[in-house]
Parts: sequence; C-alpha cells; structure tokens
Amino acid sequence: MATAKVLLTDLCSGGIRHVPSNYVRPISDRPNLLDVQSSDQSIPVIDLQGLNGPNHSHIIKEIGQACQRYGFFQVKNHGIPEKVNNNMLRVSNEFFHLPEGERMKIYSNDPSKAVRLSTSFNVKTETVANWRDFLRLHCYPLDDYMHEWPSSPPSFREYVAEYCTNVRGLSLRLLEAISESLGLQSDYINKVLQKHAQHMAINYYPPCPQPELTYGLPIHSDPNVITILLQGTVPGLQVLKNGKWVAIKPIPNTFIINIGDQIEVLSNGMYKSVLHRAVLNRNELRISVPTFYSPSPDAVIKPAQELVDEEHPILYKSFTYNEYYTKFWNRGLATENCLDMFRASST
Repeated sequence: MATAKVLLTDLCSGGIRHVPSNYVRPISDRPNLLDVQSSDQSIPVIDLQGLNGPNHSHIIKEIGQACQRYGFFQVKNHGIPEKVNNNMLRVSNEFFHLPEGERMKIYSNDPSKAVRLSTSFNVKTETVANWRDFLRLHCYPLDDYMHEWPSSPPSFREYVAEYCTNVRGLSLRLLEAISESLGLQSDYINKVLQKHAQHMAINYYPPCPQPELTYGLPIHSDPNVITILLQGTVPGLQVLKNGKWVAIKPIPNTFIINIGDQIEVLSNGMYKSVLHRAVLNRNELRISVPTFYSPSPDAVIKPAQELVDEEHPILYKSFTYNEYYTKFWNRGLATENCLDMFRASST
C-alpha cells in the first residue's frame, strides 16, 4: 500500500532507477506494452462545427455511432479557446512544482473533501500503488468551491475557473447531443441528473524507470456520466477495443470524450462504458486533466423507458448515484465493471 503523506512527485524528485516494490504489479496484471495497437484513427474524431446549424443531424448521428461502437470519441472545433486549455495545463504543471510544504497543505485521503491532493487511487484499500499523484477539485457551482482551491500558483484559481466554466458548457452540449442520438428529448439526460455535479482531477504522472511493471491508473471504466479529458502531448491513455488495447495518440486542441457507466444504464446498454487505462512513459512527465460530469448524489438512475421493449428488455435496476459511487469507490479500480453489480435479474 502507498505510504500515507508521501507523494510520488517527491519520491521521484531525486531520480530513481527502479520502481519501488509497492508499485510493482503481479505478472498477470501488468500492461504488456508490446501487445498494444497504435493508430491515429483508433477512435473517431468528430467536428462539432455546425452542431447548432445545418450539420446538426449528421453530427448527432456521428456521436451516436461513436458511443455505440467505441464508447470514446474526440472532438475538435469544440468552441473552447486553445489559450484556455494551454493555461490549464501550464498552471497544473506549476502546481506540482511548488515546494513540498506548500502542496502538502491540502493533502488528504478523505474522498469526501471537495479539494484534496493525494496519490495513487485509494491508499486505504489498494494493495498495489499506482504511479500517479492527483489534485481533486469540485468545480460546480464555482462559487461554492473556488475559495477552497489552492491560492498558489497565483493564477491557479483564475485559469482553472475559466477552464471549468468552458468545459461545463461543452458538457451540456454533448449531453444534449447524446440524448438526441438515443432518440430522446434533448434535455432528457440533463433532467435525470437533477443538480449536476462537476469535478476534475489533475493527474501528474512522473517519468517511470520501469513502465512495464506498473500503471498510472489500472483498467477501469468511469462511474460518472461523461468524462472530458484534456491532455498534453505525451501519450498514455489506452482503450480496450475488440479485446485489444489501443493507444490513443494526443491531437492538439482536441478533447477526448468517454461514456461513463451512467450513460450505459440510461441507454439500457445501447451505449457502452468502455474499459481503459493509463500507462507510463520512461522519459517524460505526463499531465492529464479529466473533468467528470455526474448526477447529484440522490439522482435516480435507470434505463430510459423509451428504450425498453420486448426486444430490448431492461438490463439494469434502478439506483441512486450515491449508492453506485459508494460501491465503486470502496471496491477500487478493478477489471470487473462495477455495472455488473447493478444488472437486472434475469427471469
């Protein structure tokens, strides 16, 4: 288990040649990096230009096909200025290069905290640590949380708030498009979510001397509704497609979107929440910023009635998001999808 209050950032700062034993995965649970496919077109790239214009129907269809076939897609011409994204990545890097004492003021292993710095995933339950530090921030409504964010670097709150506001707008547009692609009213998913929740993780993956032995994040699906990922130029995300791991090559000024478990339930299994993982780089630091869009804790999630009939029996039982996330957090990241615990009983 990871040692409490020791960040990987500081462990690596002096340079290390070998992965410490508490990060080494069992042989059967290692990345096997030689058996990974690499393709520039591994997941669809969707141009959002014209989503509110003459290309609307075509883009909605593209989004639906991507959700059904891949569970992942990339978006360009998304309306968020490149400067906003660059500022977000820059200030994220600056935060992790602050003096240790400054960073550790907000260290916590308590997942209920709205702002916390921690390491790995869940140091209380896991037996092998992940090669990652992270800063977790709740970011909607902004006024409820922004004052708790780090005040250093000086531009942190300004740049992160601007980024969060822009990403919220993109999230709402995508959720409307996903609703439409399912043949539902455009506001269907937004209504189900009740009071929306938005939070982010700033992931910091230091160079790893033996990336074949460990993970940045092991195999998992996302428990939320959708995830919007901003990353720099260093690759690390891999997606499971037809039983093979596929490396996703970063494209400048695009976002990677993936369907979370809640969309799979709402769509009655038509759209898939796909397993993915973060692998490491021997020589380069990687920063990624996933924004997680979620229902309110008491929102009731179940398959849309319009998507259930004799040919498409109900696949998942009803639950609150809090019930789901509690099980997800306590069990930790594992190959088995948490969704399996909520499948409807077959008759």
